[in-house]
Amino acid sequence: MSQQRLVAGVDCSTQATKVLVVDAATGEVLREGRAPHPDATQVDPAEWWKAWEIASDGLLDGVEAISVAGQQHGMVLLDGSGDVVHPAVLWNDTSSADATQELVSELGGPEAWAAATGSVPVPSFTVTKLRWVRSAAPDAAARAAAVALPHDWMTHKLAADRSGIEDLTTDRGDASGTGWWSPTSNSYRPDLVELAFGRPLTLPRVADPAEIVGRTSTGIALAAGTGDNMAAALGLDLQPGDVAVSLGTSGTAFARCAEPTTDPSGFVAGFADATGGYLPLVCTLNAARVLSATARLVGMDLAELDAAALNSSGSAGLVMLPYLDGERTPDLPHSTGLIYGLTRATAQPATMARAAVEGMLCGLADAVDALRAQNIPVHRILLLGGAARSRAVQAFAPALLGAPVVLPEPGEYVALGAARQATWALTGKLPTWEVASGKPESSTMTDTEAARVRELYAAVLAGTRPLLAANRDGS
Repeated sequence: MSQQRLVAGVDCSTQATKVLVVDAATGEVLREGRAPHPDATQVDPAEWWKAWEIASDGLLDGVEAISVAGQQHGMVLLDGSGDVVHPAVLWNDTSSADATQELVSELGGPEAWAAATGSVPVPSFTVTKLRWVRSAAPDAAARAAAVALPHDWMTHKLAADRSGIEDLTTDRGDASGTGWWSPTSNSYRPDLVELAFGRPLTLPRVADPAEIVGRTSTGIALAAGTGDNMAAALGLDLQPGDVAVSLGTSGTAFARCAEPTTDPSGFVAGFADATGGYLPLVCTLNAARVLSATARLVGMDLAELDAAALNSSGSAGLVMLPYLDGERTPDLPHSTGLIYGLTRATAQPATMARAAVEGMLCGLADAVDALRAQNIPVHRILLLGGAARSRAVQAFAPALLGAPVVLPEPGEYVALGAARQATWALTGKLPTWEVASGKPESSTMTDTEAARVRELYAAVLAGTRPLLAANRDGS
């Protein structure tokens, strides 16, 4: 009998570091650990390292390879010695909203950006954070010699055979979310770094998908790593016609495809995946926390909110635009949430609960439609994330998203995808692991009801968008 080989996958997410130790042959999860991150949009990367040490403690005996998947877009600025010069600015920090508008205009508009990088920058993108830090933290900017992403920094920190900034590495998936790498040409656009920052910076080398880029102090091989969404696609083993819709801190809709996409509207980010292909993706800032915030508003816990929404006869024309943390898609970074249709009849907790679920799903339905507009087939939806456990979400999603919905078994798919990449680097072959597909969900909402909800949502958004766009920090 051959000896069991072990790999580890790491998910360095916004909220926590999660570590899975996996059987490389089968994908079976054998050990796991977790540690939280600070709840902030700017974080000292040292906090990620502390979380890694806690989450991985006692787990790595026998592990032969590790891959780190990290939250996309975060900006980590380093000096020439590799020391961090400014707190990492995370994807959900919208301080760079004005800088984004400047950059889009300076290159020649959305079409120019889509042609250059496959995506139109929004405040989440790293390139906009470079422009912002120039004016917001000039002393830190003056010290900066290199820029890295969260997974780049973690991989660099894990590597015992590296020093300084010359050996920084990334992968094409995570690089495609920076705003200065082109999935079409598979190359950097350093001119866009200079446009944003005013001078060149050292950029991580883009490693091959299955490359071993270093080793830890104990000799464990380090795979290239990737962005969290790219790792999730690996963990789910997405097939043509599959669209993953994740309802976590943010909401995402993404699919794998063989050709790059370019969307001048800015809705679809033309990312690369972690295998050499492409991962068109739409991201919203607001997803699961819309439900928790609404539960607090109406004095319910999440289970009560779920039951109220599910048992409600409908939202009765009450519409929630759920932009509680600003919004990335549509590009309304300074917006706030909005409730339309409030009357004495609709001013009821159950009606509000229903409107919150519908509003969150309408935002993701727009995301799925944007993928369709890029000729991405949508044969089934894989519904993921914390809010996917809601029975009301499960009941309304098929009709609102316009496709059959499957619930994969709950799991840490980002970390699992990272472990799959680690196995690829270790063995030279991308493994085929069985992914539990869960059960298909049927909608309790009719197509007619869903069409009415979506039409009213779209009309409220169109009518109030100038107001939402003009808002600044809720003032």
